[in-house]
Amino acid sequence: MAPPFHALHGRIRAGEVTEAVLAGGRGSTKSSFASLEVLLRLLRQPDCHAVVLRKVKSTLRTSVYAQMRWAVDALGAQAYFACGVSPMRIVYKPTGQTVYFFGLDDPGKLKSLKVPFGHVGVLWLEELDQYAGPEEIRNVEQSVLRGGEGQLVLMSMNPPASPRHWANRYCREEKPGRAVHRSTYLTTPRAWLGERFFEEAEHLRAHNELAYRHEYLGEVVGSGAAVFENVREEELTDAQVKGFDRVLRGIDWGYYPDPFAYNECHYDAARRTLYLFGEITARKLGNAQTAELVRARNREERITADSAEPKSIDDFRSAKLPCVAAKKGPGSVEHGMKWLQSLTAIVIDPKRCPDTLREFLEYEYERGRDGEIEGGYPDMGNHHIDAVRYALESVITRRVARVSSR
Repeated sequence: MAPPFHALHGRIRAGEVTEAVLAGGRGSTKSSFASLEVLLRLLRQPDCHAVVLRKVKSTLRTSVYAQMRWAVDALGAQAYFACGVSPMRIVYKPTGQTVYFFGLDDPGKLKSLKVPFGHVGVLWLEELDQYAGPEEIRNVEQSVLRGGEGQLVLMSMNPPASPRHWANRYCREEKPGRAVHRSTYLTTPRAWLGERFFEEAEHLRAHNELAYRHEYLGEVVGSGAAVFENVREEELTDAQVKGFDRVLRGIDWGYYPDPFAYNECHYDAARRTLYLFGEITARKLGNAQTAELVRARNREERITADSAEPKSIDDFRSAKLPCVAAKKGPGSVEHGMKWLQSLTAIVIDPKRCPDTLREFLEYEYERGRDGEIEGGYPDMGNHHIDAVRYALESVITRRVARVSSR
């Protein structure tokens, strides 16, 4: 087991982690770790069986089955396990505990699985990004994990390039018992991979750094259509937030399906860095209710809101909130978006602003039928982005005015 996985192994063994998402590039040993955890769970729980999945059945033998055989050898336990391919199973001889292998292109067999005793206590989904989405994952868990305690779900993948991909969104969601672990070949003992592996990695880094970052470092590098390439995900301390001397606030009105979006931010002009640390996202709430949510965070400071709903602005003023209409005007969207793109960094706290982070990461230019990127900024999935633009209107217009006067 590679050193970067030791702490996660300890948390799993202590029962702190019940779902581990293993994200990493080539040579990160995430699959090796998963296979070891599967066998260790069987050895520690004598009434537990395991299910290992790939999206396509035909890939099982040369991938997860071979990986599980490796784990048996790595533990020096060849004499204790019977490994067969017809049917494809690995059986722990002393107890009859079994590792079952399935492809989801034949879901009927998975649903009809009946273990001879005990329960399925560990589930490993390899190449998570190849599955259809969260609903398919839930269906798998509901079919397999029935009864028993101390169940463990392992998911492994090379993260897709696009931030919009459901698997990348899945990794950003908070869930009790879930741990997202990221690893690279750089933390794997060199002797395990061999010199040729490192030579190939260095060759790709020298000739195509973006592909290197995606394939070997497991980075979500984008699809080439990202509007904001300056987003930085960073948890801010309470002391940092309290130290911001000028907090700017903005609102984009919404009800359903478009949400009401409120944001708080601070702009460091000297470093041309924007910090986003406060958000409210609400659906199916009226102005009186959203006003109360905002009042709980801010009673006195000015809020700049979308001018398209003057009644909503009046409702907020009636609720004693200093809400003013954004001036907007011709070209304001383009000016505001280009200004945000020009910043050195847009720092977003993932815990304080998860919806805002998702929007900024996933916001992309549209592509035409020929695959070429089209101009303009899509008016979708940008509610918090708009709220941030309104909050910064006075800063942006001053900047544009200075540039225009030169």
